[in-house]
Amino acid sequence: MRAEIVSVGTELLLGQIIDTNAARISRELAALGIAVYRRVTVGDNHDRLLAALREALAGNDLVITIGGLGPTMDDITREVLAEAIGDTLRFDEGIAGHLRAFFRSRNVPILESNLRQAWVPEHGRSLPNPNGTAPGLLFEQGGRIGIALPGPPGEFVPMMRDHVLPFLRERTGGRGAIRSRVLRVCGMGESAVEDRVKDLLCGDNPTVAPYAKTGEVHLRVTARADDPAEAGRLVEDRVAELCRRLGDLVYAYDDEPLEAVVVRLLSERGLTVAAAESCTGGLLSARLTDVPGSSRVFPGSVVTYANTAKTGLAGVDATLIEKHGAVSAEVAAAMAGGARQRFAADLGIGITGVAGPDGGTETRPVGLVYVALSAADGMAVERNQFLGERGDVRRRSTQAALVMVRDRLLHQGTPAATDG
Repeated sequence: MRAEIVSVGTELLLGQIIDTNAARISRELAALGIAVYRRVTVGDNHDRLLAALREALAGNDLVITIGGLGPTMDDITREVLAEAIGDTLRFDEGIAGHLRAFFRSRNVPILESNLRQAWVPEHGRSLPNPNGTAPGLLFEQGGRIGIALPGPPGEFVPMMRDHVLPFLRERTGGRGAIRSRVLRVCGMGESAVEDRVKDLLCGDNPTVAPYAKTGEVHLRVTARADDPAEAGRLVEDRVAELCRRLGDLVYAYDDEPLEAVVVRLLSERGLTVAAAESCTGGLLSARLTDVPGSSRVFPGSVVTYANTAKTGLAGVDATLIEKHGAVSAEVAAAMAGGARQRFAADLGIGITGVAGPDGGTETRPVGLVYVALSAADGMAVERNQFLGERGDVRRRSTQAALVMVRDRLLHQGTPAATDG
């Protein structure tokens, strides 16, 4: 079965509401083996919605709309979906009685517009909504299924869970499954990752799709099969081949972030890390402390934004700053060593740079960031030139620091001092 999702509402197009419903139902449909090839968002306009629904119905077995079932004039989904699928609406006295009782129980007069919600498909049925006044609608006409769901998540989620998914599960007979897994890759850019696995990107089952994220790359592997176990096997076979080619550049799967991996590795090895942050302003510390149990491996950090803080809190020699500048490999190294000593940690991180948008010079442009890693047996310093706005530079800086720590923990070698 092939499906399309049509979200309805001008507020979605204006960015006033984030459409979490469409993402949720896409995941649920995939679990049933129903392929979603397109999701569309249309405003509260009759002609544009009618065109979108007719196109969706022409190319799919199932079309699900979200929103536009309320009582006001801009709630047009029920009428337009009926027109698009070639059905008529009939007035349901049972629903009308429920609506009258609902308003009467609240001592609120019912308006004629409220009774618009009592119109249901001639060839189909309504879907109960115990959490609101707008029932869902299920159309079946000409071999096509149209399902209209309310927009508020508190109504949408129960209706989908209790009525739509059981209906679709029965229709598909439990046959078919779509399975996905995401490989998270660090330490290599998207183009280089793609070059290593480009022949695997051409298959259609399973598929492999690369996505560039801030400071890392994700590879999503998706397979479809009649049997869920077979779909899972196809995914795992392709994941194994990707891992063989990429090695330890693959740091995690699905939703596990890099900071969680670093905390786990530190814990497994009985090691600790501390930090001195300048341009990142504590962002690295926030990422680490977002991980439950990080207190065992992260004793603390200092934010040394001003030069006086670098000397007073991280123990940086003022002459280093005078000679090399606050944004330099030498100062980053001194910050890392100072953090390690101050907190008696096994590893220390120092980050100093120019996050922008101002403050850059010809020799120290915006995006220049030095990240240092100090250990008892050596010091490593990396020079980075990051692109993007201030938030991007700061995020990429913390990502670079976490990659350095992970590499050190994996390889346990003596860090080699570098400047690039």
